[in-house]
Amino acid sequence: MDKNELIQAITKAVLEQLQGNHAQPQNQETSGEILTGRTRMRPKHSYAGAQKAAQGTDPKEIVIGVGAAFQTEIRATICGIPLEDVLQNVQAGIEEEGMTSRVVKILDTSDVCFMALQAAKLSGSGIGIGIQSKGTTVIHQKDLYPLSNLELFPQAPLMDLDTYRKIGRNAAKYVKGEKVTPIECTNDPMVRAKFQVKAALMHIIETEQLDPEKGMIVWEGAR
Repeated sequence: MDKNELIQAITKAVLEQLQGNHAQPQNQETSGEILTGRTRMRPKHSYAGAQKAAQGTDPKEIVIGVGAAFQTEIRATICGIPLEDVLQNVQAGIEEEGMTSRVVKILDTSDVCFMALQAAKLSGSGIGIGIQSKGTTVIHQKDLYPLSNLELFPQAPLMDLDTYRKIGRNAAKYVKGEKVTPIECTNDPMVRAKFQVKAALMHIIETEQLDPEKGMIVWEGAR
């Protein structure tokens, strides 16, 4: 099997896995068109009637901004952790430190740093967390530049629920002004190559669901 055949085989396997993770499976004809640009990876999700997220005022509040495909087109991280469990653990970590959380869905960007920054600006405390649907996460502060975040967790395939819980705790500690020990991240140079195709496809799915006119909306789970 040459390099092109290997890439095609990996892509096919990833597409089948992603389709199996969605409530509306596509037929073979549609699947064959996905990479040619003749069709969308997923049907456009409707947020008709969605409530626009309001500016927070509670100094104990941390806003969690999730991606446009979060719990709708994508229901698990790149390594298979249910997004519902991810969210519950981040919120639990925040609550353990005495802070409160609010979840919004961000529909005008799929860049996790910008997502986290927008969440921070919306938060009453000025601290926010951005979570892409594939699991990449950032803790941000409202007065920082987009790429100058507080903590970045770029290797989603290596993250587990304990890490997400720690992220919630650290975000709360930033709010309280306590000394924070950054969470140690596992690093594996082989991860990028192993998950590159799947990560790219998941990012395409997320980006296709953007709806800038909606901006940020209240999010309370799968719809």
